Amino acid sequence: MSSSKREEGKEARRRRIVEAARALIRETGDTGLSMRAIAARAEVSLATPYNLFGSKRGVVMAVLEDAREFQAKFATLKNLTAVERIFSALSITFAYHVQDPEFYRTLWASLLDPRGGDAELRAELITPQNTQFWRGLLEEARREGAIADDIDMDLLQQALNGRFAAVMLNWVMGGSSVRELEPAACFGYASTLCASASDGFRPHIRRRMLDFQAELLAVTEA
Repeated sequence: MSSSKREEGKEARRRRIVEAARALIRETGDTGLSMRAIAARAEVSLATPYNLFGSKRGVVMAVLEDAREFQAKFATLKNLTAVERIFSALSITFAYHVQDPEFYRTLWASLLDPRGGDAELRAELITPQNTQFWRGLLEEARREGAIADDIDMDLLQQALNGRFAAVMLNWVMGGSSVRELEPAACFGYASTLCASASDGFRPHIRRRMLDFQAELLAVTEA
C-alpha cells in the first residue's frame, strides 16, 4: 500500500473516532467517555485511538477542534474595534452551539457541574490561553479609549465571565433556547461594558446594547 493510501486510511479512522466521541457525548449526555466505548462506536480496535491520539485527552482536544477554526475566523476581524471584536467573538462561538446544541449543552453541563464535572474536559475548556484571549481584547479596548481608566480590569473580566456563565447555566437548565444565547450574552456584555465605558464611548456601547435587547426580545417572542 502506498504511503498516501496509508495516510488517507489513517485520516479516515481519525475522523471516525472524533465523530464517534461527539456522537456519544451528544446521545448519552455524558462527557466522561471511555476509550473502549469510543473505539467500539467507531468500529476500530481499542489500540487505534491510542495510536492515533495518544490518550483520551488527545481525543478530547480533537473533539474540540472548533477552537482552531474559531481562531481562523476571528483573525479576519482585524479592522473592527476591540469592543466590536468582543461581540463578534461571541457570535462566532454561539454559531457552533446552534449547529450542534445537544453536544454543546452536554459540554457546558459538565463544565458548570458544581461537583467538578469531567476534569479532562474542564482542563481543555478553561485554559490560560482562553483567559488571555479575552483579557487581551479588554486591554485593547482600554487602549482605544473605550473603557474608563478608573475601572479595575480584573473585576471587569470577572463580571463578564459571570454574565457568560449565567447565560450558559440558564440554557443548560432549559430556561432559554439555543438561539437566545448570542443576543443574551451580547446584551449582558454590552450592559457591563456600558457601565465601564469612558464618557466618549458610552453612547456607542449603549446603542449596541439596545440593538441586542431588540434582537433578544424578538427571538424570545418568536
